Amino acid sequence: MPPEPRNSGQRRDRSGTVRKEAVRANVSSPTLAAVLFDMDGVVTDTAGAHAEAWQRLFDDYLRQRAERGEEKLPPFDPDRDYRRYVDGKPREAGVRSFLEARGIEIPYGDESDPPERESIWGLAKRKDRYFRSWLAENRVTVYPGSRRLIDELSSRGLKTAIFSASRNAAEVLANAGVDKLFDTKVDGRDLAALGLPGKPEPAMLLEAAARLGVAPEQAAVLEDAIAGVEAGARGGFGLVIGVARGDYGEELQKAGARMVVHDLAELALDGDNTLFVKTLADLPSVAEAREGIRERLTAKKPAVFLDYDGTLTPIVEDHTKALLGEGMRAAVAELARHCKVAVVSGRDLAMLKQLVGIESVFYAGSHGFEIVGPDGWNKTLEKGAEFLPELDRAEKSLQSELAGIKDHAVERKRFSIAVHYRRVADADLPRLEEAVERVLADHRSLKLGHGKKVFEIQPEIAWNKGRAVLWLLEQLDLEHSDVVPLYIGDDITDEDAFRVLAGCGLAIAVRDHESRPTAADCTLADPEEVRRFLEFLTTLVAGRQGQPPGRG
Repeated sequence: MPPEPRNSGQRRDRSGTVRKEAVRANVSSPTLAAVLFDMDGVVTDTAGAHAEAWQRLFDDYLRQRAERGEEKLPPFDPDRDYRRYVDGKPREAGVRSFLEARGIEIPYGDESDPPERESIWGLAKRKDRYFRSWLAENRVTVYPGSRRLIDELSSRGLKTAIFSASRNAAEVLANAGVDKLFDTKVDGRDLAALGLPGKPEPAMLLEAAARLGVAPEQAAVLEDAIAGVEAGARGGFGLVIGVARGDYGEELQKAGARMVVHDLAELALDGDNTLFVKTLADLPSVAEAREGIRERLTAKKPAVFLDYDGTLTPIVEDHTKALLGEGMRAAVAELARHCKVAVVSGRDLAMLKQLVGIESVFYAGSHGFEIVGPDGWNKTLEKGAEFLPELDRAEKSLQSELAGIKDHAVERKRFSIAVHYRRVADADLPRLEEAVERVLADHRSLKLGHGKKVFEIQPEIAWNKGRAVLWLLEQLDLEHSDVVPLYIGDDITDEDAFRVLAGCGLAIAVRDHESRPTAADCTLADPEEVRRFLEFLTTLVAGRQGQPPGRG
């Protein structure tokens, strides 16, 4: 189990990095008797599959209309249109909402309409067919942070419910292996049977609370859809928490969310059964958690993943001068003699290998877009090569747009572009951010990521440090109960790795002056503490192997 938050009764706001998202401040939370979870996007990682099915439906339909002489309309946006028109709603309501937004009127039809019929119900049936096809061929995954929170709530005696507008909810939960995890379920089939309206009306949530035998004000609602957040607010629930897995926290806050998190791994439970958002300041230090770590690693072996800047080296004004000290290099190399070690960084792979200079470790450069191992390891990964021409064009645009802003730095990496603003005057930051946004608006296949005093422009694909860690664990055959994945990092980009390890690994954040929300378990103060901790790990692992550190 991860260490308990050190200051779990405290409520701290995040200090500012320039970012376009809602401020995720803690608010007063009631003592809870129950927590209600939305399914898609909160518990199960199926929102992408739904968005893909909706996009296939609407893009095909709009193309067919254009081919028969109707007006050519903008295609379905799987991000913006998904959240605005279809997410969290019954299928037929989603179809009607999107078509109305495009100015399209077709017959409503009824539930007996076949998928081929051009009606609201017919299109809804077609979307359902697409999603069921996906479900038959894929395994649904559960977000690790969500599973950990559900288990913790159950261990505390709190009741849990899952709800979904989908009529496929039972099949999705069974596919994911969590159909027995909740005390009750309310889904699209229940809505139809009871004649209840879907979200944003609160009827579904109120029904779930009634089945649990708790008043709404004693329950929390966890939702990623705008319609669902609105439903929780309208229903008078004690706490509505928005789950923004992308940068749309501000929209959830406007819809009525009193807290917004990126992942449920950022939530913790107080001793009096109130939920709060963990920050770096709330976490215990590794020194305080040392005995628990020692106990975990007595019978298990670690697989260690390390960020570079701010973790193995201090953050410096000039990113080109972040050089690895010999003491740290020796500590990493010695640990790599006893267990698998990977360095995971936003830096280019070639530069990262040059800076670290240890042949026995694995390297994941460009936020995991390119991965290699030691000599003799014949598996490599390269993601996003098709985006290289677009990155070239975006780099030229950035150089032009930012030319008048003093002390910025544009660092081109193979699979990303970093815009450093650590030395930029505060008065110039709005101009810099607006320039970056203008460039991104012209390059829709790229997305904006955030780090410490840096904007990261990357290919718009579902890949990050967390996915890179999971890929390495799979490739190295380390997905076993006797392995503890351990990740140490200091940056916002490292949170992706912290989230995927929730409940199964150990996530350690290197503290700085910020007190941002985090999915980490405990903290180290600086790279010097990181070095000492790596030496501690080496002693543990070598002792377990009966091989003193520093000897062959």
